Amino acid sequence: MTFPSHKVSDSHRSRTAYLYVRQSTLRQVFENTESTQRQYALRERALALGWSVEDITVIDTDLGKSGAYGDREGFKHLVAEVGMGRAGIVLGLEVSRLARNNVDWHSLLQICGLTQTLILDEDGVYDPSEFNDRLLLGLKGAMSEAELHLLNARLRGGLINRAKRGVLKMALPVGMAYDPLDRVVLDPDAQVQHTLRTLFATFTRTGSATATVKYFREQGLNFPRRPRSGPRKGDLHWQPLTHARVLEVLHNPRYAGAFAFGRHQTRRLSDGRTETRRVARENWTVLLPDWHPGYISWDTYEANHRRLAENARAHGHDRRRSPPREGPALLQGLAVCGVCGCRMTVRYASQRQGVVPYYQCQREGINTATPNCQTIPGAGIDQAIGELLVELVTPLTLEVALRVQDELEARAEETATWRSQQVQRAREEADLARVRYMSTDPNHRMVADVLEAEWNAKLRALDQAQRELERRCDDENPTLAQHQRDRIVALATDFPRLWNDPATPHRERKRMARLLIEDVTLTRGETIAVGIRLRGGALRQMSVPLELPACERYKTPDKALAEMNELLDHHPEAEVAAILNQRGHRTGYGGAFHAQRVQSLCRDNGLKSHYERLCARGLLTVEEMAKQLGISTATVKVWRNRGLLRAQVYNRRNECLYEMPSNPPVKFKHKPNGQREPTELQVAPDQ
Repeated sequence: MTFPSHKVSDSHRSRTAYLYVRQSTLRQVFENTESTQRQYALRERALALGWSVEDITVIDTDLGKSGAYGDREGFKHLVAEVGMGRAGIVLGLEVSRLARNNVDWHSLLQICGLTQTLILDEDGVYDPSEFNDRLLLGLKGAMSEAELHLLNARLRGGLINRAKRGVLKMALPVGMAYDPLDRVVLDPDAQVQHTLRTLFATFTRTGSATATVKYFREQGLNFPRRPRSGPRKGDLHWQPLTHARVLEVLHNPRYAGAFAFGRHQTRRLSDGRTETRRVARENWTVLLPDWHPGYISWDTYEANHRRLAENARAHGHDRRRSPPREGPALLQGLAVCGVCGCRMTVRYASQRQGVVPYYQCQREGINTATPNCQTIPGAGIDQAIGELLVELVTPLTLEVALRVQDELEARAEETATWRSQQVQRAREEADLARVRYMSTDPNHRMVADVLEAEWNAKLRALDQAQRELERRCDDENPTLAQHQRDRIVALATDFPRLWNDPATPHRERKRMARLLIEDVTLTRGETIAVGIRLRGGALRQMSVPLELPACERYKTPDKALAEMNELLDHHPEAEVAAILNQRGHRTGYGGAFHAQRVQSLCRDNGLKSHYERLCARGLLTVEEMAKQLGISTATVKVWRNRGLLRAQVYNRRNECLYEMPSNPPVKFKHKPNGQREPTELQVAPDQ
């Protein structure tokens, strides 16, 4: 084709010619080599238009990148050079090579028009500063973008059509595989199958993904994984189970035997990164239940989804039921506010008798920065619910106990089977390593040494697996076969003892409660109205009195206060406390009396202390007595010790109050003639 050269001027030739080369994917780069060669051949067109070889710059850093997105470094470099006025002409095989979206294309056209830069493709040379050329290039860009849309629509339509028929071959999760006829089957590895069944059974038993991970960790179980890329693609690896892995398995419908397409939606962000979001089930493109074999039924899959939704800490406007946890609140996850209908949360308060639960309705308060709807003490409610459960469960005690017994036996059997399979796998790998070593040419010592080391490593792994199996069997089998079985059968006839046993964990009580209770509605008034909705729809109503205030709940008994009041007339506080303890009295908190407690009870109840009572009877302090008698305090103490003054001790420091004598003692001093003269200034020496 002969290119019109009248649009190319010397000012264009004085600048650089930029050849932009791009292929959409790396596969096209390696397979569609003809297109790449045609793009590089445009250098000959630039030479024919008058550019020298040194003035032609090839930009091919975008090979393998799609033109529909703006994360192309080569294209950005091209636009920057054009904007700086360094480009005289931009060469591209066609518009689709330069851009597949109108934003990038029209931006380039506008900059080329401002800097008087030409554009060349297979059809000719264009000057974007001219209206007709710019109009033609704009139409080509629009057609290029539309072409990409049509291509994607055709590909997408073919995928959807195959997906609707359930024949689209997709990457399968671990535990699923394709047979030679491309049919989906369970993984032929028995240990992989058993591990997945153990995971689903554990989640059904515990009702919590975290509890499932904890069980696998406690039992030393690993989970399989097959990499989808890399040098070890498709190889089986065993790794510790994680919480994210459990959720991934529970959310995947493939394990329920369903074919699903359109579960995730991927979109590209403005910075070039991609974002993948999970699509709601009602918006999936294709969902074909019971399409191939699975590990669980579709009903079990939906039940697991409901359980996960209930376990979420926040789901929608309301808080759903969460799995039973370690706290003592029996109605954790079951309590519903009788005022607004929201789920109530649990808060704990440390008191003298231990940790006490409180049920709070606080969602609306948090959303609107207003006070909580209700706050209800839970100790009395939990006790009443427990008594009701004991009454209800008694006819079903044997059934519940046997179910627990079967669960323990099944759990032990699952673990033992998994470990046996692990030993079998280690034995097979050791045998395979031995065969490889034995079949090696003895003259190839370097190869033989490597294979011998691998054989030894496999033997060590086999020995470790066997030891672990034997250790676990010794730890578990006798307990399950004798002690636990006998204990469960014995407790089956006495469910109240099981419920009231302090050794029974709070989590187990909650699980037993959830076997019978759907939810409990709490409404606070003069009393707490409790509405229990049992499994199956039966309703029970009860009323629980409000918890007394702390000042009344921990009030010292009136009888103890009356006796304390009498004793304070004749005894100091420490002696009063000792006497009360001897008589079997206790404080409101259930502790023993002591002097400080007696003093605080006097202040709180408006009673006079022993000191105040003695003062009211006219007894004087040592200072007051010394002033009344005109003597020193030391003399007062001496006279008290000699029995001249009567005193009563009023505290633990042996400090006393004194009774004023009717005939006060007289002090004398000696004269030189041997006579004695009364005096108030000196104390006669003790001779």
